[in-house]
Amino acid sequence: MTRMKLPALTTPLAALTAGLLWQLAPPAVAATTLHAQLVEQNDSGGRGSVTLTVTDQGDLRVQIRAAGLMPGPHAQHLHGSREGGHFMCASMADDSDGDGWITNEEASGEYGNVFLALTVRGDTSVRSGLDLDRMPVADADGRLRYDRTISADELPDGLVQHLSTLHVVQHGIDANDNGKYDVGALGESTFASNLGIPGVPEEVTDPAACGVVTGAGAGHQPHGAVATGSSGADVTGTVGWAAAGMALIGIALGVGLSPQVRRRRSDETASSAQR
Repeated sequence: MTRMKLPALTTPLAALTAGLLWQLAPPAVAATTLHAQLVEQNDSGGRGSVTLTVTDQGDLRVQIRAAGLMPGPHAQHLHGSREGGHFMCASMADDSDGDGWITNEEASGEYGNVFLALTVRGDTSVRSGLDLDRMPVADADGRLRYDRTISADELPDGLVQHLSTLHVVQHGIDANDNGKYDVGALGESTFASNLGIPGVPEEVTDPAACGVVTGAGAGHQPHGAVATGSSGADVTGTVGWAAAGMALIGIALGVGLSPQVRRRRSDETASSAQR
């Protein structure tokens, strides 16, 4: 019996077919884990650690353990640029007006724009950057725990590719040590005011802790190496942030969070992290 010989893959047609199939196959995403150590800004006492893990499916898991923060909600973000570049945490050298406090505007030249809003639920785009109702809450002892996996289709373009050049910033300080955000400490936030959200305490938007990402592919963060980048979304315009205005106005009334409210919000944060 004569056996039929199958064509080898070395024939031009087979090679072309294999090449086309390879090109049509979705690219694999290798799991990657990077870390950041949170250090205090503005003498807030905030400190902690961050773990960023890109899964095989391209999702991003963000884990944050922080301590020493003022009890209450804290806006937190991944900062950087879709174009990459190196950024760093702000220092007192960035206190351009010499008042002893680093504002968000003074720091933004160092750490770039908001790339991802680290909310406990729902939207994570730049439009949720100041939505304190969906930000994690530090408990009565100043401890904050955050654990959320954000699906690949929710991540902005360029984030995974430039993950090693980003860093994490937590906002919210208690400048006058009265246990609440209030205008009487540092006045009104010019950052929020410029976005059309009046009456927000400066304490809400000033940085409390910052951590530069380190790990595989992460290099040194030279001072002022790259100017502030753009995440591709409306970062500085009123349209991008105005949706968060009502949450901030509630904080701007100068009413401190009661222990009961702090406990309820902490429970909500923990529940969301477990889901």
